[in-house]
Amino acid sequence: MALLRLDQLEDVVVDQWQGFKNKDKGISRAVDMEKYLKTKQITVISGIRRSGKSTLLAQFSKNYENYYYINFEDERLVDFKVRDFANLMLVFKMMYSARVIFMDEVQNIKGWERFVRRLYEEGFKIFVTGSNAKLLSSELATHLTARYFKIELYPFSFVEFLNFNKVDVIGHGSDSKVEIIKYFDEYARTGGFPEMVKYQDVEFLKRIYEDVLYKDLLVRFKIRDVEAFKQLAGYLFSNFTKAISYNSLKNMLGFKSAMSVKNYVNYLQESYLFFSIYKYDYSLKKQFISDKKIYAIDNGLRNAVSFAVSDDRGRLLENMIFLELKRRGYEVYFFKGKGECDFVLKEKNKITTAIQVSEVLDESNKEREINGLREAMTQFHLKNGIMITKSQDYETELEVPKGVKIVSAWRWMMGK
Repeated sequence: MALLRLDQLEDVVVDQWQGFKNKDKGISRAVDMEKYLKTKQITVISGIRRSGKSTLLAQFSKNYENYYYINFEDERLVDFKVRDFANLMLVFKMMYSARVIFMDEVQNIKGWERFVRRLYEEGFKIFVTGSNAKLLSSELATHLTARYFKIELYPFSFVEFLNFNKVDVIGHGSDSKVEIIKYFDEYARTGGFPEMVKYQDVEFLKRIYEDVLYKDLLVRFKIRDVEAFKQLAGYLFSNFTKAISYNSLKNMLGFKSAMSVKNYVNYLQESYLFFSIYKYDYSLKKQFISDKKIYAIDNGLRNAVSFAVSDDRGRLLENMIFLELKRRGYEVYFFKGKGECDFVLKEKNKITTAIQVSEVLDESNKEREINGLREAMTQFHLKNGIMITKSQDYETELEVPKGVKIVSAWRWMMGK
């Protein structure tokens, strides 16, 4: 196949650069911009489609007078191959001189990492984005070891959601608290995808789901049994926060083998639609073969593509807490002994925190929820544990054991 012509590439580059330059820079994300600006390392931004990766690139671009930009999602670049990078750089240099380059959705080009490594060695400052966790990780580990920093970008956090809506997150008056709780209820239902937050149109979420399913997964992995794959994704959305096993999914959904289920679940995780966590065990073998718990990338996306049931509010709350833990960079597990604890956090090779989540804590469930938390605290020799509820707080009159702190979810998610 022939190389893409220079005039073809020039048309794309000019159009894209103008659009990128004029792009709405959005709200500031919870990213230490200075850390990535002052280093020579490659900055890799990964995350699900439409989570704001291109906008974050645009925010980085404000710090440079001149730069190159290319987005490989453009249909005019569908035939772009690694050999076309030479002509792309020629087009860039014919237009103007720059030592910084931004590349969107770079995983679409097989062999991209070799080109990026060459640019890095030539002294370019490079920013790239991608929507496939494993693909990026394997390519980076193979060809760019010790040459990059990685940012995993999620849909808006609750604080970012409040910032977008210009809500005072510092005030402590009753009016401020009422407004924050109102927005918390909205965030729990609609999630944090920037376009959904901006336009309040659930069709955005449905299109994101279809794009991920078809463009990122079915086509990329050449999945033939489309209906079975979609059925599995739908089941996971309906049963998020619950423990699963590949064998049970095989039997329930009629797959031929548990290995097929495992592969499909891995694909769904690579696209950032889902995350799974292990039950913590000192034996890695037992950890890997035990059931996993599944979480969804965003409450709004989950609600847009799955039927609602009566116990969804508690599960949506748990899902939100999990996502916030991921944003904060924790290594997350769940604990199961005689009772269960939703999350235990591992830092520096030991469990340091136990967290239980319940929409409401009352006399009907207090013993079960507190006992699960206390069992985890005892197991890992923790003096304190956290009980997160929807709205109950430090001042609750409910009696709980020493060392158990009750905090409302909205306050915890704001870091208070």
